[in-house]
Amino acid sequence: MTDATADAAGADEPPKKKPSKLPLIAGLVLAILGGGGGFYAAWSGLLPIGGGSDSAHPEEAEHAAEGHGPAATVAFLELPQLIASLGPGSAMQHLRFRASLEVDQAHLPEVTLLQPRILDVLNTYLRALEPQDVEAQGALIQLRSQMLRRIQLVTGEDRVRDLLVTEFVLN
Repeated sequence: MTDATADAAGADEPPKKKPSKLPLIAGLVLAILGGGGGFYAAWSGLLPIGGGSDSAHPEEAEHAAEGHGPAATVAFLELPQLIASLGPGSAMQHLRFRASLEVDQAHLPEVTLLQPRILDVLNTYLRALEPQDVEAQGALIQLRSQMLRRIQLVTGEDRVRDLLVTEFVLN
């Protein structure tokens, strides 16, 4: 094949077009507009993100509007350490447990008076646990929710917000 035949063969083929950059530019512009719109919606309060006002707790919204914030209504009641013995089928013999209760500031005196009942409920629950209940993966999350529910039954549904486990040691 000579150069003349190669040129003649190449002349039949149309030159290749470069792909259009229009879809890439349009996608980039839409991503920027979407990100900006999402930021504006979150910043202006149109979306309930993080510490936004919650209609389930109107008293927090009032304090936040006054500049006090929801942290001003929270108190923590530290519970004494509990030690529960585990059953004979466990490689571990004892469970050492310590926690704090997150309580509305207004209900702290009432919850403090009920502390002996709270400790009784926790002791009873922890001593009834089977070794596999404590040793299972993700057990602490389930145990925590069970204990919080029992505490809320003792104190009243709206008195204790959360149970914060500060120590959970098997030995």
